[in-house]
Amino acid sequence: MWRPAIPEDEPAVVALYLALNAEDPGTIPPDPARPRRTLALFRSAPDRGRCVVLEEGGSVAGYALLVPYWSNELGGVVCSLDELYVAPSARRRGRAGELLDLLAAGALGWPDSVALHLTVSPSNERARALYARHGFRAVPDTPMWRWVETRSA
Repeated sequence: MWRPAIPEDEPAVVALYLALNAEDPGTIPPDPARPRRTLALFRSAPDRGRCVVLEEGGSVAGYALLVPYWSNELGGVVCSLDELYVAPSARRRGRAGELLDLLAAGALGWPDSVALHLTVSPSNERARALYARHGFRAVPDTPMWRWVETRSA
């Protein structure tokens, strides 16, 4: 069952974040402080984002970070699925697809969302197939990033 994260879920979310980055490395090396800062921000400013967790058998078996933003082009709130990870022991049970369907129905995310957004590694064929089955399509523009120096809060 997917549910909003509570503060007691933080150690499990951090461990899953590290597992995600070991399995599918990103462009920046993982830092356990990063998800802790994210979770603290989401708790103090829920309009900035939220974390949801997959609970199975009393344990956290997955997590997702949801971040809203306004799109002028789309004319509404876009729910960006910043990270999604399900532990290998909980895979192949339709749990990630269940989350995607809940978000599309306006549950757990932002009920007024006009679109869902995510990025996926080009080499992660299984995830790409899952997202395609749930209605996600590649768009013709290519995301570009510019990293900036970390600013003090």
